[in-house]
Amino acid sequence: MGQSAEFGRFLKAMRSRLSPEQAGIAASSRGRRVPGLRREEIAYLAGVSTDYYTRLEQGRNIHPSRSVLDSVARALQLDDGERAHMIDLIEHCANSKRPLPPQNVRPALRQLVEAVGNVPALVLGRRTEVLAGNPLAFLLLADFPSMPLQERNLTRWIILDPRAKELFTEWKTVAAEATGALRVDVGRHPNDPEANQLVGELAVHSEHFRQWWAGHRVVTEHAGVLRMRHPVVGDLELNFEDLAPRHDPDLTLRVFTAKPGSPSADSLAMLGSFGAQEPTPTTARALGETNLN
Repeated sequence: MGQSAEFGRFLKAMRSRLSPEQAGIAASSRGRRVPGLRREEIAYLAGVSTDYYTRLEQGRNIHPSRSVLDSVARALQLDDGERAHMIDLIEHCANSKRPLPPQNVRPALRQLVEAVGNVPALVLGRRTEVLAGNPLAFLLLADFPSMPLQERNLTRWIILDPRAKELFTEWKTVAAEATGALRVDVGRHPNDPEANQLVGELAVHSEHFRQWWAGHRVVTEHAGVLRMRHPVVGDLELNFEDLAPRHDPDLTLRVFTAKPGSPSADSLAMLGSFGAQEPTPTTARALGETNLN
């Protein structure tokens, strides 16, 4: 799909969520045929002509200035993450459709993941591909190294694997946020064929994903709380933090921790002890030995 068209769909979705009351516009006496604001209302709020804004939404090949984009963002009441995504959709629309180069995890980063063996840690690449991780992360979530190459994807696993629905007590929230984060990645790499293939697969197999994707929600949170019901150690409440290595902004180090002294910390330690007693070949290095894109 052309990214200009995706840019237009994003604007339309953001417009449809705004009510006249939210935008400070007096309600019209004539009936509203569309949800949210009309194009002419957004154009008025943004200080552009209705024709110009219409061409933006229709995905015409035009090149709005940053000041115009800022005005449209204010009119649509976009937050910082949504505004950044809108800019991505414009700035990366000319990206090549050739496959992106493979991502590599530096040995030092892999050693770091292995060294923090008392907490689960993953290295995620573009499209949330699982590029590396330590054994505790695989015990906590899933045995990614044993999966076929094309299935080693955190978002895919969260949305399609029934075990993920059983693991996360607030699965819909977790899956919806994963969808929003994937949309950010697609905005940065709009012509990535593997990303488009993933989106297509998820849309075919998940009604929830289709609805979330159609809503164009953008998620840029890099920390949060996950509540789980683990089949081995029971209830867990874990914090996660996403860290971006400076050498590759498309890599993410995700670390899970429990509050010190909490029942979840005890359960996480128990899970680690279980893994030490029942070693498996699925170590961090097992992923690294496979050529992942």
